[in-house]
Amino acid sequence: MIKVLFICHGNICRSTMAQSIMTYLVAQRRLADRFQIASAATSREEIGNPPHYGTVNKLRQEGIPVIPHQAVQMTRADYDKYDLLIGMDGANIRNMINIAGGDPEGKIRKLGTYAGLQRDIADPWYTGNFDDTYRDVMAGCKGLLEECLSELSV
Repeated sequence: MIKVLFICHGNICRSTMAQSIMTYLVAQRRLADRFQIASAATSREEIGNPPHYGTVNKLRQEGIPVIPHQAVQMTRADYDKYDLLIGMDGANIRNMINIAGGDPEGKIRKLGTYAGLQRDIADPWYTGNFDDTYRDVMAGCKGLLEECLSELSV
C-alpha cells in the first residue's frame, strides 16, 4: 500500500483538491485498496473547515467526487505514517520540513514536479483561479500516480 498525504497552507483548496483528484484517479484504475490518500495543512488557520466552495465547485464541474473532509494540520507523526508527503509550493515544503523535523528519507516533495512544472501550484485562495489550479493539480496527480504504479509494478 502506498500512503500519500497532500499538504497546502490551509487544507481547504489545493490539498483537498489533490486528495479528491488522486482518489478519483486511483478508483478509475480499480486500485483503491492499494492506496491511502489524505490531506492536511501546514497552518492552523482553517482547522475544522470544509473544502473551499471554489474547490468544491470546480471538482463538481469536472465530475470528480469531493472527498468529505475537514481541515487538519500536519503533525510530526505524519512523516512516519505516510510514504509521500506532497506539498504545493516552496513555502509548504519549508513548513513541512519544519513540522517533520527534517526529511531524512526524502519523502517530502512538490506536486508540480510530477507534472514537469518549474513553478509552484498557485493558491486559488489568493488568485481566485480554480481552473488553473485544477489543471496543475490534475497534471501533478497523474504524474504521481504513474510513478506510484511503476513502484507497485502494476
